[in-house]
Amino acid sequence: MIELRGIHQAYGNHVALRGIDLKVEPGEVFGIIGRSGAGKSSLVRTINLLNRPTAGQVIVGGRELGALSEAQLREARREIGLVFQHFNLLSSRTVAQNVALPLELAGVSAQEIRKRVDELLDLVGLAAMRERYPAQISGGQKQRVGIARALANRPKVLLSDEATSALDPETTRSILGLLKQINREFGLTIVLITHQMQVIKQVADRVAVIDAGLIVEQGPVIDVFTRPQHATTRSLIEEIVPQALPESVLARIRALMTSEPAGEHGRLLRLAFAGTGADRPILSDVIRDHGIDLSIVHGQVDEVQGQPFASLAVFARGAADKLGAAVAQLRGAGVLVEEVAHA
Repeated sequence: MIELRGIHQAYGNHVALRGIDLKVEPGEVFGIIGRSGAGKSSLVRTINLLNRPTAGQVIVGGRELGALSEAQLREARREIGLVFQHFNLLSSRTVAQNVALPLELAGVSAQEIRKRVDELLDLVGLAAMRERYPAQISGGQKQRVGIARALANRPKVLLSDEATSALDPETTRSILGLLKQINREFGLTIVLITHQMQVIKQVADRVAVIDAGLIVEQGPVIDVFTRPQHATTRSLIEEIVPQALPESVLARIRALMTSEPAGEHGRLLRLAFAGTGADRPILSDVIRDHGIDLSIVHGQVDEVQGQPFASLAVFARGAADKLGAAVAQLRGAGVLVEEVAHA
């Protein structure tokens, strides 16, 4: 559905994007995450050519947008909806009139506009507020109006540029649930720009991590969560799956290490596993098969896109050869195992 090839973007001496290659499949929710200034908003705005890249190709629905005439580009943009961070509603127009605006600009008849606006307000749950003005509704409701407006021309792609960053957590969950519903019901391809890994965790199928204008990591969300490769990705995941162990935990581990029985060793391990592996009694199997002790000292069990996901810190104690065999068994079962320094 969307393909970016060798995208560079410069603003004078500032280079915002550095050779971005990206492919978004039809019907998926694709997340792009990065810190402020990483280039994510510049990137999403190249998809509809609101920002024309300095170099590279933007292909949407099989058409290279940079090769289109202005008239053709205007037509192509009708198939790409955009939801803004700060809503961008017209204060002098009612909820219904804001949703109708793209249809009016496209020359749609008044009868068709009324029908389409009614459909969209029902979809986003605002039919009872059609005659209210933006100043009379909440932030979450304003964003629902923005989503309805972005859908007015029946786009094939929806771009969401930090659409939830100005909202409280409960409203954010509600808006993300609406976007996922739209994705499921209409097969709409959604590109979601955010700096919050919690947003990616809740709604995205795949994710790309951008840092200093470069895509440093990408893949299915569950894989990125369980096996982050880049320091930026690990830092972003740290916000919802803490990797650093509390000092109180490390103090307990140091105490355990000083009381090891003769012939036994202790290792502090971090385990990450997901999908069906998170439901299997892997730790019980390892304890039984190798006669070692395993104590869970820190961690959490959660869901990522409906798949169970676990990140645990465990203290393993036993003979050195048995510990080595236990780690090998865990890795063979698809568990990511890392030894944690605890000095």
